[in-house]
Amino acid sequence: MTAKKETEGKTNFIYTMIREDLEKGLLEDRPVHTRFPPEPNGYLHIGHAKAILLNYGIARDFKGNFNLRFDDTNPIKEEQEFVDSIINDIRWLGADWEDRLFFSSDYFDVKYRFAQRLIEAGRAYVCDLNQEEIRAYRGTLTEPGTESPYRTRSAEENLDLFERMRSGEFESGSRVLRAKIDMASGNLNMRDPVIYRILHAVHHRTGGKWCIYPMYDFDHPFSDALEGITHSLCSIEYTDHRPLYDWVVDSAVELMPEEVRFRSRQTEFARLNMTYTVMSKRKLRRLVDEGHVEGWADPRMPTIAGLRRRGITPQAIADFQERVGVSRADSTVDLAMLEHCIRQELETTAPRLMAVLDPIKAVITNWPAGKTEMCEMENLPGNESAGTRQVPFGREIYIERDDFMEEPPKKFFRLAPGREVRLKGAYVICCEEVIKDEDGNITELRCTYDPQTRSGSDTSGKKIKGVIHWVSHEHAARITVNLYDNLFTMENPEGEAEVDFTRNINPQSLVVCEDVPAEPAVADAVPGSRFQFLRKAYFYLDPEAPDNGTPVFNRIVQLRDSWARMKK
Repeated sequence: MTAKKETEGKTNFIYTMIREDLEKGLLEDRPVHTRFPPEPNGYLHIGHAKAILLNYGIARDFKGNFNLRFDDTNPIKEEQEFVDSIINDIRWLGADWEDRLFFSSDYFDVKYRFAQRLIEAGRAYVCDLNQEEIRAYRGTLTEPGTESPYRTRSAEENLDLFERMRSGEFESGSRVLRAKIDMASGNLNMRDPVIYRILHAVHHRTGGKWCIYPMYDFDHPFSDALEGITHSLCSIEYTDHRPLYDWVVDSAVELMPEEVRFRSRQTEFARLNMTYTVMSKRKLRRLVDEGHVEGWADPRMPTIAGLRRRGITPQAIADFQERVGVSRADSTVDLAMLEHCIRQELETTAPRLMAVLDPIKAVITNWPAGKTEMCEMENLPGNESAGTRQVPFGREIYIERDDFMEEPPKKFFRLAPGREVRLKGAYVICCEEVIKDEDGNITELRCTYDPQTRSGSDTSGKKIKGVIHWVSHEHAARITVNLYDNLFTMENPEGEAEVDFTRNINPQSLVVCEDVPAEPAVADAVPGSRFQFLRKAYFYLDPEAPDNGTPVFNRIVQLRDSWARMKK
């Protein structure tokens, strides 16, 4: 079967391009080879998930190879913690790099030799200008740059200085190695870009072996060529960097043919932007460092670790990315689409339970004291194979405070003085009396039940519109519930350029409900399980919560897009 037939269900422009490359023989009988190249300077977020699933999906669908390569060329910002988290996140998403785990630092020696060959070929030189001077010499979009006074150094002098840079003779930032390309180029990235800088810092893998490190725009394309990457996929902001990518790869093919495995080619696609979210790693780091959230894996964060901690599944993320699609045009996706994908999966997989998040006690006065009756309830509506459970019912129960109103509006079909409501899976009750404290707060409801209205064998003939959930006071398990919501109050949290995005943080992004009564089955739930608390939301039993004897449930997503309704 041809690659075209195997992938004909994929219609985005990248799949079309690869099929054409294969038909034209441009891969020289090599398999399609992609990679995901994260910088280990923070946790991955849902935007990275798009790139991971795209690159891995292409390799899988075209029966090719997928590499995981850490572009670890900046020891100042990189940590082993980030490496470990990225590996864990990618594995959790389902991408498999098999034995192809690499680090840019694996290639520091050969990259140094490549830089030497560029110098020998007159394509690179050591420059003594500082960062501000280099920027000033660079020119503008309408004016050409000015050549560095050090551009005419001989190859011999440049090789000597470059070796002395490596040996640690010079201070950080005092000299750089620049590619010698074209200071009059219309593309600013081609005006003699810096390709090596001095950094006296300990690297998380190579220690103190190196004090010079390659720049990303030099390191990345050369690593692709060394690994034989056929299609280097990156986000759209790197479009202007493509000529430099090609210059590095072309130079490598010419000057390092013994090392280069394939002439890699860069293709750009639109990154993922989402409402009520920031995707800048720098801004996510700020949220962590300033204590706005409880770390990179806080369930309010768009990091993959945060999404996992909240209870979102990799299948829901994959479904979301498939719906978003791949294009060249930047756009912003409504957060509601992700929530829809989450709900669609959990609707058919998450068992139902009852918990009362804001409880008020209801005493059923005509129910015998001490009597317990078991009510049978289905675990997953519409799925008989999921079975049923027995829920205890007694004289005292809890209901939600907002399921009762003293002076209800016309279309309020829940409990009110003199009105009836059905308890899910149990009986119809009627409120007879409201008990209040000295401040006028409702502390208890006195109700009666109709014994002819038991669910499944109702002989009363009553037509009750309202159905509410409940929990037996005597048998209740006690849990903690974290009600997570959007971290920001605005669709575009960054707003105007001069406004600090942290001013738009939602003060209600986390509401903690403690000592929440829940039906006894909750006590038997396995950490990592997902449930729907009837009429409330989908929840995840957090396996990473501190073990203080009380189960902690994180709200994954509400049952409907309440945030969108609020906006209207």
